Amino acid sequence: MGADRTATAEVPTPSGLARVHVDGPAGGRGRLVLGHGAGAGVEAVDLLAARDAALSLGLQVVRVEQPWRVAGQRVAEAPTRLDAAWLAVLAHLGPAGAGPTVLGGRSAGARVACRTAPALPYVRGVLCLAFPLVAPNGRSRAAELALPGVPRLVVQGSRDAFGVPPAGAGVEVTVLAGADHGFAVRRRDGTTADQIRTQLDVAVGDWLAALLGIRR
Repeated sequence: MGADRTATAEVPTPSGLARVHVDGPAGGRGRLVLGHGAGAGVEAVDLLAARDAALSLGLQVVRVEQPWRVAGQRVAEAPTRLDAAWLAVLAHLGPAGAGPTVLGGRSAGARVACRTAPALPYVRGVLCLAFPLVAPNGRSRAAELALPGVPRLVVQGSRDAFGVPPAGAGVEVTVLAGADHGFAVRRRDGTTADQIRTQLDVAVGDWLAALLGIRR
């Protein structure tokens, strides 16, 4: 199922209208809800790879566009406002039929998913793409990654300027050689964009399948 079948809708939140991009039917095997980062939006390469991997497993995928981006602003809102808008969208979506829900996102979106997951008992796991481990001021964000009491997968480029989180209790880490924070690669490293996209697809798909008990 491709992006040409994506359905979009606007959702009211405390920060204004968010926009959801929905692929796949509700119910069935479950739902993956993804948030974007502070730079690239819902069309980021890693979000699309995660979407396609989840769709291949029969999951519904919802990519959430935060109100600040829908409004055309260039700077992301404060974390508390991001979290509040995200939770409003999740409340609007409601239960994923009889299936489980997995939260996730890239960069700032992964942080939002980690911070809000503890308040949502129906969440089965958290997918963190390009988790920004070290803030620009040097402060570690490892505490946020540790918050969810469910399995987490971190997929990170080896050249990510924000660092690579270590594996730990409940945290599986997949490092893609040569990729940066946006999963871009340098030609001289011998890795192509298509190879990174395939590695993203495999890492996310294998983890989701194991987490949810789906045969690939």
